[in-house]
Amino acid sequence: MWELITIFVSSFIIAFSGAMMPGPLLTATISESSQRGFIAGPLLIVGHGILEIMLLAALVLGLAPFLQRNEVFAVVAIAGGVILLWMAAGMFRTLPTLTMSLNPGSTRGGSLVMNGAILSIANPYWIVWWATIGFGYVIYSWSFGIAGLIFFFTGHILADFVWYSAVSAAVGKGRHLFTDGFYRWVIGTCAVVLILFACYFFYAGVQKIVA
Repeated sequence: MWELITIFVSSFIIAFSGAMMPGPLLTATISESSQRGFIAGPLLIVGHGILEIMLLAALVLGLAPFLQRNEVFAVVAIAGGVILLWMAAGMFRTLPTLTMSLNPGSTRGGSLVMNGAILSIANPYWIVWWATIGFGYVIYSWSFGIAGLIFFFTGHILADFVWYSAVSAAVGKGRHLFTDGFYRWVIGTCAVVLILFACYFFYAGVQKIVA
């Protein structure tokens, strides 16, 4: 049970770190929340989550035997560590000027759920994340069976819901509830956490190589 809790917590932290970085989905959340209120953020993430469940199912159903190979785990773990370090470096580099603009742009029409899925596909960062870090977590979680995957995905999608719901609430209630200073502090903390996970990924990958 402790392993499953670890999967949930680590999945939440890493997903939360990624969700906080500015991107198309964050921009849409700010814009739509200014027009449709708090519900915009959660609905966008519903679309995002549906797409990720489909991707997760495709990985498990089509690649499960392949995912359990030691050499595959090693390569993915080391690649994931590199990506985590790259993400952390980017966070530290942008900290001095990082800001969360609450000036909404034009409002997107149509279904918010559909927009959440479309924006996810259009974001190359999302594709890179699942091809490296997310893929490594699927491999590790799958070693604990369906329960491992459930704990992994629950932690992952919950992080998105928490962050984007907070953004929607901030847009609706005013910028003073979520300042740039607090945003930078959280991003810096997440960067440190990513470095720690990167070290763990490197260690796990090397262990598989020498095993």
